[in-house]
Amino acid sequence: MNRRLPVAVLAVALSTTLLAACGSDGGSKQGGDAAQSGASASTGASAVFPRSVTHAAGTAQIKAQPKRVVVLDSGELDDVTLLGITPVGAVSPHMKTEGGFPNYLKDKIKDTKDVGPMNEPNLELIASLKPDLILSSKVRHAKVYDQLNAIAPTVLAETTGFPWKENLALYAQALGKEDEAKKALADYQARAAKLGEEIKAKNGGTMPTASVVRFVAGPTRLYAKASYSGVVLKDVGLARPAAQDVDKNIIEVSAEQVNQADADLVFVTTADDPSKTKESEVQQTPVWQSLNAVKNGKVFTVPDETWMSGIGVQAADAMLGDIAKAAGVDAPK
Repeated sequence: MNRRLPVAVLAVALSTTLLAACGSDGGSKQGGDAAQSGASASTGASAVFPRSVTHAAGTAQIKAQPKRVVVLDSGELDDVTLLGITPVGAVSPHMKTEGGFPNYLKDKIKDTKDVGPMNEPNLELIASLKPDLILSSKVRHAKVYDQLNAIAPTVLAETTGFPWKENLALYAQALGKEDEAKKALADYQARAAKLGEEIKAKNGGTMPTASVVRFVAGPTRLYAKASYSGVVLKDVGLARPAAQDVDKNIIEVSAEQVNQADADLVFVTTADDPSKTKESEVQQTPVWQSLNAVKNGKVFTVPDETWMSGIGVQAADAMLGDIAKAAGVDAPK
């Protein structure tokens, strides 16, 4: 259900949204104590409230800079903590059936309440937290948008995954954190580009190909260009094998078709419980064993929570570290 917009279009949308001055002259700047949410106030025009935020499900009227934020997907969790906000409520990644928040963010969400499960968030618990803003996407929570919006102003992106930079811009607008989001994204882009230069130099001016394989309950998934991980690989400048060099989110393959995963570097993640997937079965097949990456020791197991469900700058930075290690170069700083 991901939108397949050209990356260039998203970049323009991101720049436009982040640079927009969305406040009214009569608004007041919100600062001071962040109370239980841990939010820090912005400075400058981007922090002017009240404001109206147009989003995928309508228009949100936000009276003051939000301090008590609830996020209902993992990308939103990455985004708000990136911008210095500890949400009062959040849900765990939708494939993490044992519950629990992402480990890579654990130091930033110690006081956050779990309001999941993600597919059916606990509306009563959310209301009890007295949020002043709720963030999610239509693909996740369109059916309960009215109930959520009755609790607090609710801003929904269209979908998750591929348009993660555009989503960051939208949420930053709702939070009055446009300047911080713009800087964080620019810094990430610079790190990704620097990593790409180092990898290219190490390989004699040629970029290696990179493949992303995810084992789930069902057919094995290869992640193509119109996916979160696909965007990060593109930002680094890594080439893609033919099967993944397409404007799609995922390609599902059988064990007999897994040769489509072959590349110079193969990154493998496993969703949730490995026993529920075909990971062991596929990796024992002659087709998998015949992959050049397997023969060359270039298959790398990486965390599913950053490569798949992180969907934000902080998870992308963790990915850059994994890519650097796999390519044999220093991670960008």
